[in-house]
Amino acid sequence: MATQDLATPLPQANAPTRAWQKARELKLPWIPIFILVVLMVAAIFAPLLAPHDPQQLNKRDREVPPFESTKFLLGTDKSGKDILSRLIYGARTSVFISLVALGTGAVVGSALGVMSGYFGGRVDIVVMRLVDAVLGFPTVLLALIIVAIAGGAGIGNVILAVAATVWARFARQARGEVLSIKERDFVTLAIVAGVSAPVIMWRHIFPNVINTVLIVISLLVGQTILLEASLSFLGVGVPPGDPAWGIMVSEGRDQIFEIWWLALFPGLAITIVVMAMNFFGDWLRDTLDPRLRRTR
Repeated sequence: MATQDLATPLPQANAPTRAWQKARELKLPWIPIFILVVLMVAAIFAPLLAPHDPQQLNKRDREVPPFESTKFLLGTDKSGKDILSRLIYGARTSVFISLVALGTGAVVGSALGVMSGYFGGRVDIVVMRLVDAVLGFPTVLLALIIVAIAGGAGIGNVILAVAATVWARFARQARGEVLSIKERDFVTLAIVAGVSAPVIMWRHIFPNVINTVLIVISLLVGQTILLEASLSFLGVGVPPGDPAWGIMVSEGRDQIFEIWWLALFPGLAITIVVMAMNFFGDWLRDTLDPRLRRTR
């Protein structure tokens, strides 16, 4: 009987249990993840979640304070627009601009960084001088210049300005990774075998750079949201009247003591999302960067 008991296989943990154990091992930052999930849900389902049209004017309910009406939970602005609805739609604006701008900057910057690190020589000199020039400018000032050249306020121009300010960070990080990767044996063997440079960069080098690109993206999302809000606050971002957190802060700055909730709630939204994204980015960097894992 004892032998039979020893031969009996131990029951394996089911899938939810294994997933929970894996999550505990990774030490997931639950609060930042929850905040980011709420942001994404608000951005995707804004028409379903917003209680009112964010552009709807209401002369009877202007400047309603927050929490004094079940109809307007966070109050209304000078035109009677619902603050909660504008916050929800503002999340959609911030997420859309951040994803498109960062995606564009990541593709362009990573490609230039990989080519710069692999080819070296004049290619490396030209790309790195461009990177130094971009990083040498204050981010907001450079974005203002690009928006002005592109023709003024507009979502497309904001995306262009943000992408033009972030690509250099991807290029520098990707180049640094490639300088060490191209000296490894598998790259040397591919060169000896006669594999073309584009194939080596795409199949052998770029997959080893993806983790670094993801880390940079996670660390720049918060800065991108803050940059978009800054441009909108200055009047050169999202067109006035459209629901955007920066515009809402700008509209409330002149009445900060009388109608304090106009600037307070979008300002809190920006602060909370940027902090959550920064904490999540730090965790992702510690998890994906093998050099940091080795020092633990």
